[in-house]
Amino acid sequence: MAGATNRRWLVAKRVDGQISEDNFQWTESPIPRPGEGQYLVRNLWYSFDPTQIFLVGEAGRPDSESGAIPLGEVMRGFAVSEVVESRHPGFKTGDLIHSHVGWEDYTVGDGTGWAPAYRVPEGVPPNWAAGVFGITGVAAYFGVTEVAKSKPGETFVISGAAGGVGSIAVQLAKLRSLRVVAIAGGDRKCDWLRNESGADVVIDHQKGDVAERLKEAAPDGIDIYFDNAGGPILDLVLERLRGGGRIVLCGATSRYRANPPLPGPSNYLQLIMLNARMEGLLARDYLPRVPEVVDALLPLLRSGRLKSKEDLLVGLRKAPLGLSRLFSGANVGKQLLQMDA
Repeated sequence: MAGATNRRWLVAKRVDGQISEDNFQWTESPIPRPGEGQYLVRNLWYSFDPTQIFLVGEAGRPDSESGAIPLGEVMRGFAVSEVVESRHPGFKTGDLIHSHVGWEDYTVGDGTGWAPAYRVPEGVPPNWAAGVFGITGVAAYFGVTEVAKSKPGETFVISGAAGGVGSIAVQLAKLRSLRVVAIAGGDRKCDWLRNESGADVVIDHQKGDVAERLKEAAPDGIDIYFDNAGGPILDLVLERLRGGGRIVLCGATSRYRANPPLPGPSNYLQLIMLNARMEGLLARDYLPRVPEVVDALLPLLRSGRLKSKEDLLVGLRKAPLGLSRLFSGANVGKQLLQMDA
């Protein structure tokens, strides 16, 4: 590392409308050194997730309410990194770890923070560790299996179906013998869902009447709705929910940048009348159970029965683009970034 510098993206401006590179500032600084109980990692692969927009913050909203990173501090996200120097008893040089780090070449950590650091399981490639075995796959796996309590033959509807979480959840639902109705926006996403994911029905919410398409796709009602979008589609699903139905609230991308804020579901009383339930899924809480996800999904990935659909950028300079693509609808599958030299 002699003579090297630490390239970094700092949070420079709160989001007012669309998020872009203008919300960040590119800087270079000396490489930090770990203190006692800390380690230094070289960051290799980054995951981009819609909730990162909360870390940038919203114009006109106090940081104390939003949980935003203070202006002038490094932007953060989940990544797979290599330990290059350690003064921590739990990590050694050469370890590959998954943790919440800065958008930078090198980060000092201590294994704690917004989410605990953990070693990448043996035999898992770093891109899979950042995607299907990171926060994305954790949300999809436990959302489909534990929160939804899915059973063969049920009708499973999912929004954001061609995104990072959705692209895995669709396939897991099919592997569990559910009838899958996948909702996404745009030809590229819908083509992938039709041709590769195994979804039984694909609805493009940018074309036609979603309510009518849902009625055609699920004439007898919906057992499970895996919600990655929030907004009007949630209301439409509530209208068609069956008795004992389950709604998994995993994300609400339609609401994250809405100004003024969108109203909540107007017909939530359906949950009472149908003895149904709606439950939130915070994937971070399931990260300690990553070994279970690896045991369940690694054989499926290796056999080709499960596909890790990835949308790849290369180079730290493109980190702001990686986040903005989630809100422009440009990504198909999990948005990842591989670091340059």
